[in-house]
Amino acid sequence: MYSRVLVAIDDSDTSQRALQEAVSLAADQGAALRVVCVVDEASLFGNADLVDPTAIEAALVQAGRALLARAQASAQAAGVTVETRMLETDRLGESVSRAIIEDARNWPADLIVVGTHGRKGFRHFLVGSVAEGVIRESTVPILLIRGY
Repeated sequence: MYSRVLVAIDDSDTSQRALQEAVSLAADQGAALRVVCVVDEASLFGNADLVDPTAIEAALVQAGRALLARAQASAQAAGVTVETRMLETDRLGESVSRAIIEDARNWPADLIVVGTHGRKGFRHFLVGSVAEGVIRESTVPILLIRGY
């Protein structure tokens, strides 16, 4: 039985499916739910000469807050105790998956729910995988939700 479920979301359809599953699981288990969204600041500042990272960061934070607000409303509508948290990677080399794992450890979560796109081959090499990073480093059980 799980009493503290953490779900990481972004603006993808897959992460929205992960959110739905986490809400359903938390409702079924009577668990508290924590919804996190990560703003990857470190990757923005790596390209500072190409773009205005401050403006992009502000837009990402605003979009993340909107995602978290919608997620909170969805969980509350299902009768789930929910809290939200915006996470940020602000050091070069700090990964999104590590931010999720550290938050899960500090909260502390009994389960991490994360969506995966299931990319393979060259696309996986180029895009990478937050879910894969969570799987590799987490000591907390993980529920992967696959995209359509």
